[in-house]
Amino acid sequence: MNAEDNYLEINRESWNARTEAHINSDFYNLEAFLKGKNSLKDIELNLLGDLTGKSVLHLQCHFGQDSISLSRLGADVVGVDLSDVAIDQARELAKQSNVSTTFICSDVYDLPNHLVRELDSLKKVSCRSLMLSLN
Repeated sequence: MNAEDNYLEINRESWNARTEAHINSDFYNLEAFLKGKNSLKDIELNLLGDLTGKSVLHLQCHFGQDSISLSRLGADVVGVDLSDVAIDQARELAKQSNVSTTFICSDVYDLPNHLVRELDSLKKVSCRSLMLSLN
């Protein structure tokens, strides 16, 4: 195993463990989310504007709350995360939320090999930073 593969595996294992800790934490308030609460902050909502009919790629989506919230706002969303545990949880939350958010388990370097369509929007949320490019 080369150093890059080792780093990716260590990172994946770390986020797998964090997912288990985060999913039921008060911070993420899963109960309210499953009842329809939007997980996005006001600043994000104001910056994003109307997402109806937009395609959104959400990188580092963790277990999908923001991705699902974007879907609830009318976007066609693909959420991507390195953690297979997080993606499994995201898919289950999407099912429970009755939304059609797509989730892909991939590192960002290999992502082009997993995307099967063009996207007209990009939303990257990581460590409380927001970078967006909307048409």
